[in-house]
Amino acid sequence: MLIEFVTQPQFNFLTAFAEALKVPVVNNELQIPSSLGEGFVRRVDLNDDFRLLIHRYRLKQELILKRIGSKEPASFISVIFYNNEEPVSLITNDAEQRSFSRYNDMAIQIASNNLDSLITFPANMEIYFTVIGLSATRLKGLLEMNRPDRLIDTIVNPKESFLFYESMGTETQMTLKQLSEPQSENGLAGFYYRLKAETLLYDVFNQLHNRQSTGHSPVNKADAEKLAIIRKAILSDLSQPPSLPELAKLGGLSETKMRDLFRQVFGDSIYNYYQTARMEEAAYLLKHKNYSVSEAGYQLGFSNLSHFTRLFERHHQQKPKKYASGG
Repeated sequence: MLIEFVTQPQFNFLTAFAEALKVPVVNNELQIPSSLGEGFVRRVDLNDDFRLLIHRYRLKQELILKRIGSKEPASFISVIFYNNEEPVSLITNDAEQRSFSRYNDMAIQIASNNLDSLITFPANMEIYFTVIGLSATRLKGLLEMNRPDRLIDTIVNPKESFLFYESMGTETQMTLKQLSEPQSENGLAGFYYRLKAETLLYDVFNQLHNRQSTGHSPVNKADAEKLAIIRKAILSDLSQPPSLPELAKLGGLSETKMRDLFRQVFGDSIYNYYQTARMEEAAYLLKHKNYSVSEAGYQLGFSNLSHFTRLFERHHQQKPKKYASGG
């Protein structure tokens, strides 16, 4: 199933989705019929330029969401929180499928409404994500920053396209879970949703504010695709440190532009990004695959297990053996 839409402020995804499924929308909620799967999509209008869209469902067929960037100025902002239990796949214009890593760095996307994206969810996969859509003017009023830093100024006073990714912490995941739960009919649901939405925005913009940002370069569609290719190459083999010349050649960028653009979009250097992903993978192997410390270390290219232990402890505040035992 393909849902195609243009990212304009007045677009109602819930209506388009209901038409594709041939099911009704009742009180701004769509219930997935058992013949197609299970779950719901809920839209919450917090204001005429501030809304929530909560996706929580499983479909019996593949779902592809194709977002076509608006030609209008980037005055409407989408903040997408991906909290799927399985990896989401990203497909760029070359139609190659790229899976999100267990390293959940791309869990939160902050983007202007003039960038394209194509995301596919496989059949029978639990789809769990939340979108906050709001105008730059509304966001600026919520943040109440008299002198925003350069990065945040790029978003609240948009003059060009932008794209950022942030990781998702435990508190954000808990807030998203609370948002998906049914609310009591006591007349305070709107207040509750607004509070949670503003909490999510605070968490994201606090992370962005903490970045050491010195400037911003426009991110066009071609750059976004090149970064996706580079990111995939970095994560394809975590036992080997990335080669900057090879990555630059692969992405068709100069090394300088690649380094600067990567840090701008992902908030870290390529090597630090690689090391963080490596330690997240180590945690996954220890906790969920029952690898021993030595097995996990060797799998990720460490010949010196003492070095692996020190690096793991620096990232997770626990030695790997203690982490694996749940201590």
